[in-house]
Parts: sequence; structure tokens; C-alpha cells
Amino acid sequence: MATSILEFSPERTAETGAETEDLRLVAGLRQAEGGAYEELIHRFQQPVFVLALRLLGDSSDASDVVQEVFLKVFRNIGSFRGQSSLKTWIYRITVNEAHNARRWFYRHRRHEVELDTGPDDSRDWRESLADHGRSPFDEAVNQQRHQMIVEALERISPIFREAVVLRDITDLSYEEVAEVLGVSLGTVKSRILRGREALREQLAGSLEARPALRLVPETAE
Repeated sequence: MATSILEFSPERTAETGAETEDLRLVAGLRQAEGGAYEELIHRFQQPVFVLALRLLGDSSDASDVVQEVFLKVFRNIGSFRGQSSLKTWIYRITVNEAHNARRWFYRHRRHEVELDTGPDDSRDWRESLADHGRSPFDEAVNQQRHQMIVEALERISPIFREAVVLRDITDLSYEEVAEVLGVSLGTVKSRILRGREALREQLAGSLEARPALRLVPETAE
């Protein structure tokens, strides 16, 4: 009897393993096992924070969203039916909470004077890992480039931003992005295409407006 190649597909095996892990974790959460809560936080706290940070552009607001997300996960784990992966379900909650935070911001805080934030406020967890192979000049260039991308993301439409962030930063597949946002695959691809174009335009404007980074220190005359 012929056997489908899918049965031996490494990708399919990985998906099955992830689904099994999700089911085990969900079962533990429903039974209020302490280890399950710890595993949930370990697996998802940092990715959820990075996603919220990229959607909102503010680390304090992102931290508030993370708290709300996990409260909703804990309270609603019984309603998780496994029709999507646990990851996309949690990311969908994160996007919804980011929407709520953004609406609250425009309603209550848009007239407040914002204080300038330090350069560390927009850094994600990957940048906290030391890379001793890069020189201080390399670090300066990379930090400037990263900051330009963060600022450009904040200037494009939130609808496009969330699609680009989910695909290009969170590294979800197009199908997973569609599940998270609750829209069709064609809509996702359109938003990502338009978001990337808007991002390129913003970055081009930033490069024109911003003076070049000085790589060679000034010397005394």
C-alpha cells in the first residue's frame, strides 16, 4: 500500500509535534497546574511583548498589554478549541489588546505632552544579547538603522503595521497572519505589500532628512 509523502515530511512532523505540545500545555492550564503557567509565560511572554511593542511603539504600553493578554489567556483557556495553534490564538488576543490600547491612547492621551524616551526603550530582547564580534562603529550603525525602522513603523497605518510586524518581525506565515487578523489570505498579502511600500517610503524620507552618522571621531585642530 502506497504511503503519502506527507507522513514523512519533516515540516508536517514538526507541526504535529507543536500541536501535541499545545494540547499538553492547554490541558495543564485547564487543570491549573503551576508548571503549565510557568511554561506558558516562558514560551510566550517575550514574543508577546515584542509584538505589542512593535504595534504600539511604547514599552510601558506594551507591558500593560502583556498583562492583559495573559489575564485573558488564563480566564479564557477553557474556550480554546484548537481550531488554530495556541500561538496564533495568543497573538490574536495581543493584536486585539493593542487595538484597545491604541483607542484608549487617542481618546485620553493624545493631548498630553510626551517625554522623550531613551534609546533603550525601543530595543527588543534580541538586542540585549552581547555580540563581541562587532566594533563600536558597527554597533552605532546598527542602532541607528534599528531606530529608524522603529520610527518608520510608528508612522505607517496601524492596519499595515500589524500585518508587516506579524509577517516580517514575528515571522508568522501568511496563513498564520490571516488567522491572527481574521481576514482573508489575499487581504493579508495586500496589506503586507502596501505596508512594506509605506515603510520603504518612510525610511527613504528618514535617510534624506537625517544627517549621516559620523563614524570617525573628530580630532582636535
